[in-house]
Amino acid sequence: MPRREKQGTVVSNKMDKTCVVAVVERRAHPRYKKIQVQTTKFKAHDPQNITQPGDIVRIIESRPISKEKCWTLKEVLKHVEEV
Repeated sequence: MPRREKQGTVVSNKMDKTCVVAVVERRAHPRYKKIQVQTTKFKAHDPQNITQPGDIVRIIESRPISKEKCWTLKEVLKHVEEV
């Protein structure tokens, strides 16, 4: 069974070896067909602490690492510009 992948934006990196990734999904309402935007936050394992808030990343499903963390950072697609 293939592992699920998601792409999102890093919202927080204040925990050690963990980043919070916000994934935005657009879905049509089943009855009214209006497009709805839904944002879900996932905690992802970041072993080298390389992410910064604002980075665009790809995460992949993994075994449970802690109570809420069952995703792992696969790659950083775009780093945010530091000012």
